Amino acid sequence: MAMASLPVPERITVVGVAGHGPDDLRPDGRRALATADLVVGGRRHLDALAPPGARTAVIEADVEVVLDEVAAESGAVCVLASGDPGFFGVVRPLAARFGSAGLEVHPEPSSVALAFARLGMPWDDAAVVSVHGRPISAAARRLVGLPKAAVLVSPTSPPEALGKELIEHGAAHEHVVVCSRLGSADERVERTDLAGLAAGTWDPLSVVILTSEGGVSDAKSLAWGLPDDRFGHRAGMVTKAEVRAIVVSKLELPGTGVLWDVGAGSGSVAVECAGLCPGLTAVAVEQRSDDVERIRRNAAAFGSVVEVVHGEAPDALGPLPDPDRVFVGGGGLTVLDAVLERLRPGGRVVATYAAVDRAAAAMDRLGSMVQVGVARGERLPDGGVRLAAENPVFLAWGPAPR
Repeated sequence: MAMASLPVPERITVVGVAGHGPDDLRPDGRRALATADLVVGGRRHLDALAPPGARTAVIEADVEVVLDEVAAESGAVCVLASGDPGFFGVVRPLAARFGSAGLEVHPEPSSVALAFARLGMPWDDAAVVSVHGRPISAAARRLVGLPKAAVLVSPTSPPEALGKELIEHGAAHEHVVVCSRLGSADERVERTDLAGLAAGTWDPLSVVILTSEGGVSDAKSLAWGLPDDRFGHRAGMVTKAEVRAIVVSKLELPGTGVLWDVGAGSGSVAVECAGLCPGLTAVAVEQRSDDVERIRRNAAAFGSVVEVVHGEAPDALGPLPDPDRVFVGGGGLTVLDAVLERLRPGGRVVATYAAVDRAAAAMDRLGSMVQVGVARGERLPDGGVRLAAENPVFLAWGPAPR
């Protein structure tokens, strides 16, 4: 891991901005601005706050360009940024380049704090998602399952684009508030719904608040191996709850990436994984048309975003993005081999089998195997309890670390 270079400037002061003029800054911020040899910030901050004749550098899309200008300055640097610069702000790239010890930061309330304050709402239970420099579709997938969230939009991903993505991904948030230009004289706080968000034209300098009364879905609690009867399935063709719990644990789900559920059946594994990690792109591959529809219904019922591919593996895998995680619930060793050819470095595959010879062959490829035997308690007519055994399932996973 590369060490951060020592700062060239004698001082880098990062000043949070909540108003429009120098008088709106705190005393320490005014001093840093008045004594700076180089003032850095967005154009609107420089136009409003930079002293006459000051040498300036504008932060634009490529922040590295401005960091190079900061590195070339031997004197004092003042960096202007909205609200709290350490909250999805310029402190991160500055610290990565110059080291945290070289920064003096004077924050103001963040735009998210101001937005929730305007609504009179607490936000210690809210998720904060930024689409600055990030794919808006990935943000929308994550937001679908969050009952309370603040979204930092941008000129390239404005509120209306967020609204369209949320609707496309099946979001069900009941309340939407667009908070624009917070802390300024032309501040606006406007309530709408998802349809209004998508159809409107909004200020890109906004925070979008999304809320749903009572939460979006029970699937968003930290639980997996949910009861089989929570899923629609074809005559018991569902990965059983206890086996599913082990499958999900062995997948070691990342926060982001691509998950395939191949031979998905009811889609229970894909649905649970998408609910646990909304940042994952979950893809369920299934050849039966009736099961394809069941997967869609199950995903909708849990508020999970699952892309459903109607086709037979391995041929149906061709157009898909390479996976980071794969569950193989059907298709045999031919499908497993096809999956391993596409697996990204560091990826993980979990496969289940009813026959021990296939499971042993899968273990040869993946490295690990376990038999899962489940006996469920059933009440007898006389009030006693007996254990009713399910058929054993063989579970293989890997590849083993090299």
